[in-house]
Amino acid sequence: MIDDPRIEWIAHPDAESWVHGVAAEMEQVLAEELAARGAARMLLSGGTTPAPVDAQLAVAPLDWPQGTVGLVDERWLSPQDSASNPRLVRECLLERAEIGHFEPLVREGLSLPEAVHAANLEAGHAPDACLAVLGMGHDGHTASLFPGSRDLDRALASPLPYAALDASGRPVAGDWPLRITLPPAGLARTRHRLLLLRGAAKREVLQRALAGEDVREMPIRVVLGLPGRPLRVHWCP
Repeated sequence: MIDDPRIEWIAHPDAESWVHGVAAEMEQVLAEELAARGAARMLLSGGTTPAPVDAQLAVAPLDWPQGTVGLVDERWLSPQDSASNPRLVRECLLERAEIGHFEPLVREGLSLPEAVHAANLEAGHAPDACLAVLGMGHDGHTASLFPGSRDLDRALASPLPYAALDASGRPVAGDWPLRITLPPAGLARTRHRLLLLRGAAKREVLQRALAGEDVREMPIRVVLGLPGRPLRVHWCP
């Protein structure tokens, strides 16, 4: 149990219950949004950690044609590349549920600045997301906000929903240093925020983040300091 007013800690005994618990909460948030507004928009993270959750969510009996799926962040590479964030989202959710609309961050034929501009235009005309699903790296990064990135300060200060970020030289960014990220201004527009963690090491990283305040050292602290509901943290060993 991690006791901190900035988070709501939900510990699951194993990976299976973690998947079902996260998917059940996402389904409830989306169902309430659909009932209240007739439509629902959520922002997802790519990668293998949330993939089984997305697959479980896909079988939920929701009014999927009224749903919109966007992304928390994206690597600057072709959407067809096997390493792109939307790939697993597409395979696990978009191809299994009849989602009404998908908001890409990387668009064929556009430069990085043009793609960020297009993403901000689309997000600016869309309703605020009812749900954002986040992950966290061992360095305390989230949503491609990597500590030590050359333009991290600019991204953190951006007033727009999305920003470009160059993480060149940061080993955790791997072969894809150029990113499109959801900075604090974009994260603040989401009403429910979930952080999905697995393993003792990630729990320790979160505890370190909670013990300090410097967002440049551990950008996950951006999410901890946002107004509104506490960050819901789903964890399993």
